Amino acid sequence: MSAEMYLPHFMVKQKLTMMVNRYEISETDVSGNPTRLMALAEQKRMAFKEQVTFYADAGKSRPVFGFKARRKLDLNAGYDITDESGEQIGFFKKDFGASLLRSTFHVEGPGYTGTGQERNQVAGLLRRFTELDFIPIHFDFVDGAGAPLFSVDRKMSIGDRYRVEVPDPRVDFRVAAAIAVGLDALMSR
Repeated sequence: MSAEMYLPHFMVKQKLTMMVNRYEISETDVSGNPTRLMALAEQKRMAFKEQVTFYADAGKSRPVFGFKARRKLDLNAGYDITDESGEQIGFFKKDFGASLLRSTFHVEGPGYTGTGQERNQVAGLLRRFTELDFIPIHFDFVDGAGAPLFSVDRKMSIGDRYRVEVPDPRVDFRVAAAIAVGLDALMSR
């Protein structure tokens, strides 16, 4: 079974401004070059990270998907991912216990559940306990059988760039994109 909106690879590009974190999500070719803008989102800096809405264009004329915390001001609440009509298409939640040593998230979507962890525990600990902003962020999400669902890799550049690879066709692009932005926002990057 293939997801309604499946993309095998895309990029999330973060642009920092004084007041807003802006995320542009673009489909990419196999070499990682952007080919088509899929969505963009803005989040006020220093705001609670309870909800992010993705729009079809810079004019914010049409919301196309988003994620929202199940409970306000509860870091352990989890986030529902919804389509443009508000129907739930996925869910993710940080596992705070497991994240003490290696950031860990749980994900659910139609026909799968999985867990994502930082690929390198040492890099995760360095990032957590130092001010070094250049340390790579790499997450691998796998299903219960250990098969890859998707991966998120931060590339070094001015502003964060994340390459997202989605080998599992059950994973909707909107779910993977929401989680990629959620990783950045929740890890205060």
